Amino acid sequence: MDTEELRRQVRALTDRAEITDLMDRYLRSLDEGVFDEEWARAFHTEDVIAEMPIGTVHGRPALLAHVRRGMALFDRTVHLGTNAVIEVDGDRATVRGAQLNTHVLADGSGGVFLSAGHADTELVRTADGWRISASALRVVWTQGPPPRLPDDFTPAPTARHRAGRAG
Repeated sequence: MDTEELRRQVRALTDRAEITDLMDRYLRSLDEGVFDEEWARAFHTEDVIAEMPIGTVHGRPALLAHVRRGMALFDRTVHLGTNAVIEVDGDRATVRGAQLNTHVLADGSGGVFLSAGHADTELVRTADGWRISASALRVVWTQGPPPRLPDDFTPAPTARHRAGRAG
């Protein structure tokens, strides 16, 4: 094996490790509940598009506001991601994985809402490392009472782009 091939393989392994770490830290951060500008910059590009069960948003400020509002519906959460398939192509990457989410409702009922599905994520290499540029969580099943959305809660309009698809 020549030096260039060895460099290519080390780069591929390093990219996969960095992406895996970013995705794991992201899911853990949802359970830690600190959603500020530093959180948003640590995981997302400025022009991120995020498709969530409570709506689709475009841009880091909109994502931050939407995540704060959505996560406030729960007292506690546990987000688990598994079976991630990572594909790297230069400075772009995709991740598709399964996700299981457990939520204790914040409405005082003690209700537990479970959801499971697939997360499709697009990432780009930036000067600060890998960042999420697009994501889509597609829920396959739920169990338990869903959170009651406030009357003034209007899900963000749906974006035209979907992670994992040309668009």
